[in-house]
Amino acid sequence: MNLTIAAVGRMKAGAEKSLWDDYAKRLNWSLTLKEVEEKKPLKPAQLKIKEAELLLSAVPKGATLVALDRGGRELASTDLAKKLGAWQDDGIGEIAFVIGGSDGLDQTILNKAQLKIAMGAMTWPHMLARVILIEQIYRAQCILSNHPYHK
Repeated sequence: MNLTIAAVGRMKAGAEKSLWDDYAKRLNWSLTLKEVEEKKPLKPAQLKIKEAELLLSAVPKGATLVALDRGGRELASTDLAKKLGAWQDDGIGEIAFVIGGSDGLDQTILNKAQLKIAMGAMTWPHMLARVILIEQIYRAQCILSNHPYHK
């Protein structure tokens, strides 16, 4: 199974990058991080639309789209594992997680998403949200393979 995380902004060297790299090395699933960024100063509504275009262009064709959105469903780690396992069992080869910018995701992405998930009611810095997501993906992999990491 190939996973893509498409996210607004660029991760710089530091604690978040170190954690990201650590979890990325542990994964057995193929994972690609695609970072997008609009450099032109735009009004928030225009920026959200432009970011949506950039994010969608970073998603592999035919991928199952998962949007991280505060209005999405909160999933337990075991539920995320079940969902990823079911998609894998169904032969879905490409899954793309999308993380928007500070103003969130445009409705065009939310409308295309097969699943919308929230990381809880708290607001997280975008770089930390990436780390939390990759950790949860790794945890899901461990749950599915009965690895003791989840205990």
